[in-house]
Parts: sequence; C-alpha cells; structure tokens
Amino acid sequence: TPEQGWWIELFANNVFHLCKRFAYSLCARRPDGAQIMLVRSVLSLNEMHLWTKSAREDQQHSLVVLKRLLNIMPDAGQAAQAAALLHDIGKIESDLGTFLRVVATVVGPRTKRFAKYHDHEQIGLKMLEEAGSNPEIIALVSGNGDPKLVAILALADDI
Repeated sequence: TPEQGWWIELFANNVFHLCKRFAYSLCARRPDGAQIMLVRSVLSLNEMHLWTKSAREDQQHSLVVLKRLLNIMPDAGQAAQAAALLHDIGKIESDLGTFLRVVATVVGPRTKRFAKYHDHEQIGLKMLEEAGSNPEIIALVSGNGDPKLVAILALADDI
C-alpha cells in the first residue's frame, strides 16, 4: 500500500548501505605511509595511539571521512579533522570483526560486545576524554560542537 512505501524504501536503502559497508570492510587495507603521516599531523600522541588500535576498516573509513570533510571544507581546522578521524573510535571496545559487526547490526545489542558496538559513540567520547583530547574535538564527535561543523562531519560520514 502507499502508506507502507516509505518503510520499504527505508528498508531497501538500509540493506544497500549495509551491503556496501560489508564489502568495503572486507576489502579495506591498512593505511599506507602517506596516510599514516597525514593522521600523525592531525592527532595528538594519545589520539594517535587510540587510532592505531582501530580495525583497518575503521582506519580507512576515518580517512575517507577526513578526505570528504576536506573536499567540502578545505579550510577545516585541526579539531574538525581530528573529529573526522576519531568519530568511530569507540568501536575498539567491542572487539568485533566484520562478520560479527554484521550480526550485531542485525540482531541488536544482545550481548556485551554487541552492546558495546551499538554504544560506540558514548564509549568513544569517554576514550577521548581519558586521552586528553581537546574539548572542541570531543564536542564535535558528540554532535554538540559548532552546528555547521557537526552537519558537515555528519555529511562526510554518510555520503
């Protein structure tokens, strides 16, 4: 029925997004030397330590988000660039590989590790606070920073 059309479209878009994300995760490689140098130029030592603990697919995704951010806003400051690189840092705590991330996405937070995956935003904020990150970075990652930058970061993450 026409009333159900929005739900079907939303479901189809979600499935397509998840399939794309899954394929990307399987193909992701560790960042190369130039990419590592770029990350080092943006992050503090403690933030870099966290970032290097991330799964390769999360590292590559963060670099893609940074590239998109800089394409949209070439003069983005260090805090916005760091937020692009660190926005998913809390996923470290769940310690889930690609296949278990898919399961966690489908079944929800049914186990401790799945719950950590679903709560990675809040976990990441705590990790950034403990790492001594700049409050502006934490505000941007939390979505409570400059509304323009928050919107651009969200767009860079969702494209």
